[in-house]
Amino acid sequence: MKKGLLEVGYAVPRQDAWTKVTGEEKYAADYYPENLLWAGAKRAGVPHGRILQVDVAAAQALPGVVAVLTRKDVPGTNRQGIVHKDQPVLAGDRVRHRGEAVALVLAENREVLAAALALIRVELEPLPGVFDPEEALEPAAPQLHERGNVLVQAKIEKGNVGEAFSACSVVVEETFEVPFQEHGFLETENGVAWQEPDGHLVMIVSTQAPFRDRFEIAHALGLEMGSIRVISPYLGGGFGGKDGATVQCLLALAALHAHGRPVKMWWDREESFVAGYKRHGARLYYRAGANADGKLHALHCRLYYDSGAYAHLGGEILELGMEHAGGPYRLPHTLIEGWCVYTNNPIGGAMRGFGVCQVSFAFERVMDLLAAGLGLDPLDFRLKNALQRGDKNCAGVTLVHSTGMVPCLEALHRHALWTGRENWKQGAGPCKKRGVGLAAVFNAMGYGRGLPDSAIAKLELTAAGKFRIYSSVPDMGQGNATAFLQMAGEILGQDASRLELVPPDTARSLPSGSSSASRTTYTFGNALIRACQEMKEKLCHRAALVLMADEERGFALVPGKVRHLLSGRDLDLEFLAGLLPEADRSSVGQFVMPVAQDVPDTGKEFFIGFPHVFFSYAAHLAYVEVDELTGKIEVHDYLALTEGGRVINPQSFEQQVHGAVAQGIGYALMEQVILEQGEILNPNFANYLLPTSLDLPDIESLAVETVEPTGPFGMKGIGEVGVNAPLPAIAAALEDAFGVRLTRSPLTAIRVLERLVQTS
Repeated sequence: MKKGLLEVGYAVPRQDAWTKVTGEEKYAADYYPENLLWAGAKRAGVPHGRILQVDVAAAQALPGVVAVLTRKDVPGTNRQGIVHKDQPVLAGDRVRHRGEAVALVLAENREVLAAALALIRVELEPLPGVFDPEEALEPAAPQLHERGNVLVQAKIEKGNVGEAFSACSVVVEETFEVPFQEHGFLETENGVAWQEPDGHLVMIVSTQAPFRDRFEIAHALGLEMGSIRVISPYLGGGFGGKDGATVQCLLALAALHAHGRPVKMWWDREESFVAGYKRHGARLYYRAGANADGKLHALHCRLYYDSGAYAHLGGEILELGMEHAGGPYRLPHTLIEGWCVYTNNPIGGAMRGFGVCQVSFAFERVMDLLAAGLGLDPLDFRLKNALQRGDKNCAGVTLVHSTGMVPCLEALHRHALWTGRENWKQGAGPCKKRGVGLAAVFNAMGYGRGLPDSAIAKLELTAAGKFRIYSSVPDMGQGNATAFLQMAGEILGQDASRLELVPPDTARSLPSGSSSASRTTYTFGNALIRACQEMKEKLCHRAALVLMADEERGFALVPGKVRHLLSGRDLDLEFLAGLLPEADRSSVGQFVMPVAQDVPDTGKEFFIGFPHVFFSYAAHLAYVEVDELTGKIEVHDYLALTEGGRVINPQSFEQQVHGAVAQGIGYALMEQVILEQGEILNPNFANYLLPTSLDLPDIESLAVETVEPTGPFGMKGIGEVGVNAPLPAIAAALEDAFGVRLTRSPLTAIRVLERLVQTS
């Protein structure tokens, strides 16, 4: 970062921008230690089967192969998972999806590795598979785990839904379906690891959770957690797909058999598709009712989330989907039922929006149907029902913190894209029709009740008189590293040349959870503020002793110095650092996120992460043009209004919103993991389509600022909320243009044409 003051509220360029564009910054994929070995996994290739034999003799005999490992070589439990540890590192007697690892090869180079993997013969007894979450609940369905096919089943009930529907003036019912989505990050899952002479394991991994990785590796391989060091450089994208073990346990196992040599594992794109985590596919049944006065009255929904072969975070993702199933609206009567179900599909996992994208499609389209049934403007209908502070949300939790849904909708109501929408719709060309759709969404922040959500920040004054921040949470592109420097610069009065940020390293920084759940800047930022304040007080006190000045008469930190404001005398920070013993040149701040105090009864003691107390809010508007001949949907203009407390860095804020909208447009129009009997038919970017710059409209992002008193400088996280709105907004615009309703995504041209034929 170039020299300049770092202050909160200003568009400070990213501190990592220059090193990234010049190639100086190293991602995990860029590490190639000397004497390197390569590791790779043999995948099952079938969705469900019993392992009869894994023949590795030919692979072991191949020159250049160092080791071939199977289940018998795995110490410890051989089970990985963040909450539910049900996924094997290497399958032993059974495989449950096509991407399951059954053997691990260490080789001198990638060519030998590929040849060895091809020589491994896996003899399997095929078992019946199940590929639909509702079919998996049938009594006759193949049972994938000892506990059955249900990972989590729960319900949230408020009021009396059974009686409430009879009082409604308008009742609507609809079924919605969304597919698995691929994360599509540029840097696929990878890392490098080696064992030190003293037995300690060192890993450089593309991960969102370095401290938690140690728990997963230690549990799976029977190691002491303290013997594992995980270093997390900047990530080339994550979006949740690197929250939890990907290569970590396999790589650690390989390093234990590498005789001290470093080992690298780097999944290619196809392997990332086959073995990596996905956004859960879901089927959603909705019934909702409203009164004649335009107020929502009742909601009953049933949510079926497809967890694939293993749990990962499926139960927690279902929980968030259920907690958001009624949208950011007042609903006196709700019955929300949810099932997260095992199938023989790829493993569902965390992805930006974490279960909320799925239900956002459903509840926002239901809001449009109710508004139409009541003859109300869809924006006015939302404003009438939008949650405000003091209301209870659909899960029965009282909102006691900043609640910005109404300000977002009011800002949308005033915007030119809303007031001028009818004129724009009239300008469609031949064989084209135009429509405008809106969506109001929210997204919880943090892990939720039942999962400790804390951060510990360490700050050091170096001997050179500069401040070093030891970050504990990875930056996967969202810009939290720059926000940390801004916060420290604001409190310590320093410019960029006086601040340094150390990337997460379990041997140097302190535990602060994962880079996920829109909680990274909030939690670590709060901890960092405390560390900075402690350091500032310490330095002002030492300066007062040196200058023999009254500490109460005022000292301040300015770039490179501590200044006595009354006399104007300065002390260089380098001089003060020389006076302090090394142990006294650091400070530590800790913060624990508040949790909800009114906890509705779900009937499930293990419903981890429920409920949440903090939410961010957004209102989006999409201008859409549809071709009557081809069915192609083109998004012309897009408006995103976002409430996330106070804005720390307007540039990063806008980039986050733009990225979320782009990803949401992909989810709306083209992205779908196409599955047939658990096999991915489009496992690369040749046929899994992602939006490019040509597919994206002009995106206008406006911040609707509030102040969250508990947040660092009043902020909340906004990394996820923006991805929830594009699908329902575009679907609403499509219906506005054609009168055609699509309830299954993505909204492809062929689906548009099919519906046009059906309704013609």
